Amino acid sequence: MIFHTITPAEPLGYFVESILYYKEYSPLHRIDRFLPDGHVNLLIELADAPQHIYDNQSLEVIQTCKKTWFSGIRTQPISIPSGLDSEMVVVTFKKGRAYPFIGMPMYELTDLVVDAELVLGGNILELRDKIIEIQNPLAKLKAVESFLSQRFMNRFIPNEYIHFAVGSILSLPQSCTLAWLTQEVGYSQKHLIKIFKDHVGITPKAFMKVSRFQNIILEIEKSHDLHWSTLALDAGYYDQSHFIHDFRHFSGFTPAQYYDLKKDMLNYIPVG
Repeated sequence: MIFHTITPAEPLGYFVESILYYKEYSPLHRIDRFLPDGHVNLLIELADAPQHIYDNQSLEVIQTCKKTWFSGIRTQPISIPSGLDSEMVVVTFKKGRAYPFIGMPMYELTDLVVDAELVLGGNILELRDKIIEIQNPLAKLKAVESFLSQRFMNRFIPNEYIHFAVGSILSLPQSCTLAWLTQEVGYSQKHLIKIFKDHVGITPKAFMKVSRFQNIILEIEKSHDLHWSTLALDAGYYDQSHFIHDFRHFSGFTPAQYYDLKKDMLNYIPVG
C-alpha cells in the first residue's frame, strides 16, 4: 500500500487537519461501516471507477459518487467502500472549521454526500485532472494544499465564538452544557444554536453526543480490561441502557458487537 499524509501550513492548517493519499490498499472486505466522528471531508477519487454508498442494512447501492465529493458532518453511520481498488486523496477539515470553504450553512450538508463541485466550485474538477497527471504522491498532496490555500484565502476568517464552543465540547463532552457555553460566549441560547448549526452542521447538544461517542471509541481502543458499566458512567451516562441506545444509534451495533467486529482502523467496521 502507498500511503502519504501532510499537515497543511498556516493559515490553511488552522482549518484543515490533514490531506492524505493512498493507493493499492487491499483489504479482505469490500464495505466498511464508517462511524460519526465530527469531521467533514473532501474526497477526490483518482481512479476511473465510481464509488458507492450502501444501505446500512441491506448493503445495496443507494448512491453513486464520481470523481470528487464532499461529505458533511454525520449523526449516523454510513456504509462505504473499503478502499479496495481505489486511488484517493482525502482532505479532512478540523472539527467545526469547514464553513469558510462551503459558502452555505453547514447544516444543509449534514448526513449527506454531494458532488464537490456543487459546494466548492467547478475548479475542484480541474484540480483532480491536475493531480492525476502528477506522479509523486507528496507532490499531489502539495498541489491540493496550494489549491485550497489560493482558492479560499480570502475566506480564512476564524469565528472565535464557534471555535471556543467546539473546543470546549471536545474537551469535556460529558459535562459541557449549553447554558455554560452561552454564558461564556455572551450569546442567547437561540442565537448560539443557530450559528453553531450554520458553522458546524448540527446543534451543540448533538455535537456533544457525537464527541462523547468518540471519546468512548477511544477508550475502547486503549483499554485492555473493559467494564461497560464503568465506561458508560465515566462517559456521563446515568444508566447502561441509555449508553447502549446511543452507541447503537451512532454505530449500528451494541458496544459488545462493536468490540468483536472492530479492526485496526478507528471508526471503520468491516460489514461486507
